[in-house]
Amino acid sequence: MPRQVKPMPSPVAAALAPLQMLSAGHHRADCLCTALRWLVAHLPGHGADAEACEAARALVKHFDEASTLHHADEELDLFPALVESMSGSDAACLRELVEALTREHREMEAMWRRLRPALQAVAEGEARPLAPAEVEPLLVLYARHIAREESELLPLAARLIDDQALERMDRTMRARHTKAR
Repeated sequence: MPRQVKPMPSPVAAALAPLQMLSAGHHRADCLCTALRWLVAHLPGHGADAEACEAARALVKHFDEASTLHHADEELDLFPALVESMSGSDAACLRELVEALTREHREMEAMWRRLRPALQAVAEGEARPLAPAEVEPLLVLYARHIAREESELLPLAARLIDDQALERMDRTMRARHTKAR
């Protein structure tokens, strides 16, 4: 049975929902990056024990599903709404930010595709080490990317995107997530 989404208590809270949802996604990704760092250190001494398998399964699920949805939410909803809210030279600066963040999404996705087979093997109980040299660049990129979106992108969006655009974003993001379940 699909989870029920509670209605937001006020129009203001509803309008902020998509930005809060994106920020919450950053927090979850940050926690999962910490779990990935833990797994790299855990595997050499413990192998693919129950904790390692569970962590690897959660990581595979997140990077395969939630991360993909999060990037779509930003690229299909947030970025266009933010660019549309700007004009003149400000729009050019914002386009540069959006293009840089989109490039980072593609980099993270490519790094994930290279790392996924090893992590999937651990999820299935294979005692396969994860090379820090392969994992650390992904973790560093995620940390830098999340910090930039939290400090630059989301504050800009909160300030510049009007309530109607935020409501449209909320509807389309919720529909995308519901369809993915």
